[in-house]
Amino acid sequence: MKKRTVEVFTAGCPLCDDAVALVQEMACPSCEVVVHDLAKGCETDDCRAKARRYGVTSVPAVVVDGALAACCAGGGIDREALRAAGVGIAG
Repeated sequence: MKKRTVEVFTAGCPLCDDAVALVQEMACPSCEVVVHDLAKGCETDDCRAKARRYGVTSVPAVVVDGALAACCAGGGIDREALRAAGVGIAG
């Protein structure tokens, strides 16, 4: 049986904690769940480099076997979308 690596990228917030709990609840015996708290970082800062490599732009985010889950590929904050919403434009 092949082991599946499930990485959860968080920032230590309550919504992130809920995501970690959901992933841990759903994980099967062949799933290895690894949580990366980007707010704390890690000894080598590899977790932040991994997040960039995987395309993580907002948290919580889940990566399964090296691929960002579709539910987490929304993109995060976008300068053009903020501008379209009126941010930075005098009213």
